[in-house]
Amino acid sequence: MKKVLSIALIGASLLSSAQVKFAGKANLLFKTDSPSWQNLKNSAVSAYNESGKNNVGFNVGLSAKIDLPASLFLMPEIYYTTFKNEFEVPNSSTTIAAKSNRVAVPVLLGYRLLGDNLGVFIGPVASYNLSSDNQYNDFKENATKDFTLGYQFGAQVQIQKLILNAKYEGAFTDDQRDFINGTNNEVIRYDSRPSLFLVGIGYQL
Repeated sequence: MKKVLSIALIGASLLSSAQVKFAGKANLLFKTDSPSWQNLKNSAVSAYNESGKNNVGFNVGLSAKIDLPASLFLMPEIYYTTFKNEFEVPNSSTTIAAKSNRVAVPVLLGYRLLGDNLGVFIGPVASYNLSSDNQYNDFKENATKDFTLGYQFGAQVQIQKLILNAKYEGAFTDDQRDFINGTNNEVIRYDSRPSLFLVGIGYQL
């Protein structure tokens, strides 16, 4: 117990002496398959061509940047994120939208390449799904898993107080939910957490 308290006190002391900067940030989210340039470009083109399907999501939130030794920094963030993944039910005129309204908490470790002007980062992101059960014609949504875990990596550029960033987000765990037909008990299982490309802007507070 004494060792735990000592470690906690040392950590608190280091954080209190470290320089901490806060920023408000917002990002557009594009579904993609893998972090290749071709896939990221195709995601942007698809989002433009299919804008009526609302396949572009967004998030807004707060970010803290804590300077560490050796040009490192810690960047914990919290976002409200929303996007949806649509699919057609086979042999039916029903379109189901697997909506994701969630709180996402990335904890990113970064490296400063050009001071505060350019940095790269990587780290885990935990997400809690806030989506309520939805009805799609005869299909009722039944979420089976609220918590998911993923990862992010990317880079950000800062010009005075303006911040521009780009990230790729992948998944360690799936977003699991069932869509149950109330008339014949048909179950369609959605077991996916799409990878995302995020591009956004922020302002240092």
